[in-house]
Amino acid sequence: MTFRTAEPALKDVLDAIARGEMQLPDFQRGWVWDDQHIRSLIASLSLSYPIGAVMFLEAGGVPFKPRLFEGVSLTPAPPPKKLVLDGQQRLTSMYLALRSGKPVNTRTEKGESIQRVYFLDMTRCLDPAGDREEAVISVPATLKQTSDFGRKVDLDLSTPELQYAQRLFPLFLMFDTEALMKWEMGYSQHYAGDSEAAMFLMKFKNAIWLVFQQFKVPAIEMSVDTPREAVCQVFEKVNQGGVSLTVFELMTATFAADEFQLRDDWAAREKRLRDKRPVLEAVDGTSFLTAVTLLASYERHLANKDLPVACKRADVLRLTLDSFKKHAPAVEQGFRKAAELLAEQKIFGARSLPYATQLIPMAAICAALGPQIDQHGNRQKLLRWYWCGVFGELYGSANETRFGLDLPGVAQWIAGGDEPRTVRDASFAPTRLLSLETV
Repeated sequence: MTFRTAEPALKDVLDAIARGEMQLPDFQRGWVWDDQHIRSLIASLSLSYPIGAVMFLEAGGVPFKPRLFEGVSLTPAPPPKKLVLDGQQRLTSMYLALRSGKPVNTRTEKGESIQRVYFLDMTRCLDPAGDREEAVISVPATLKQTSDFGRKVDLDLSTPELQYAQRLFPLFLMFDTEALMKWEMGYSQHYAGDSEAAMFLMKFKNAIWLVFQQFKVPAIEMSVDTPREAVCQVFEKVNQGGVSLTVFELMTATFAADEFQLRDDWAAREKRLRDKRPVLEAVDGTSFLTAVTLLASYERHLANKDLPVACKRADVLRLTLDSFKKHAPAVEQGFRKAAELLAEQKIFGARSLPYATQLIPMAAICAALGPQIDQHGNRQKLLRWYWCGVFGELYGSANETRFGLDLPGVAQWIAGGDEPRTVRDASFAPTRLLSLETV
């Protein structure tokens, strides 16, 4: 079984984040929650409402480069025990507001950067008819709310005495036992043993503070032997409302574990490829990785005919850094040669490409053939293959299987073998030209 369920205590999860035992895989986007989202989450916690499950991956299997959570500073960073695949926004918000002990660098709903410290209005929390979100107070890092361009102080919580008097509890004390005891002693001294004030604090601790201490975080924990392609698929399924995870981002995180910056490498190649070749604007990082995987697979096929030529997502995710470094230069040259051939066909820009995906096998074929592609007869065969794919409308859907057939098929054809499948499968009805549209 590749996963199990668990219910760790919120305090234990936040402590693990603080110690660096729980980190994020490098492909995760940054923390983006605003002040309203944070206050709403805190209100849900205080009511013991469910906040959704989180998903962890045991570290040590897939070699992703980890990074610490927002607000955690450890030098050097320890190796993580778990990586968070889903729940980053919620866990980061809770860590920053409840555990970090520092003002939270967040933003308004309009995107303006702000710093906030969070308090609970103890009186409103104990009011059964009260709106719990209104009981969550956020104030600037100065602990003062002002108006009239800062000239009027509407709320001042800058000293513990002011917090006691207004019965506003600082949430950064929620899991800091020593600091909380000190704050409670100050509260008792402030009210000079007043029995009502003491009873009020007790009710707050039993009804609110204890809820945070006992809160359990529903978690799905994926085991260390979970394969990389499963991590990719699971991440996309659980993050449908967020940013989708591309193969390129996963491989960026994987190669980063070996101190290789794939994103920087691709940025340099992308700049070189697109210089005076606007048709190659259709090529992105994932397309380039697919072409490299295709060429590497073809090389293995030549050494062992029993191995198929393949470049599906799972194949790309198994691409090693050594194989990438070996084949990437040839593939880059292959894309340049493909652009040159397309220019001869009066295709100069990406918008003029009938099927941008056909560039992937075309570049791999050019890379595999090397100088042979410059021979006139070979170029004519490659262009015939290209136009058969276009007019036969053979590259309009999922194409990885066809990529794997076309590379060895065209190479064998050029070497004197039979026509490749794409040439044989192509059929063209001239009346289709009457219904074609530019999209």
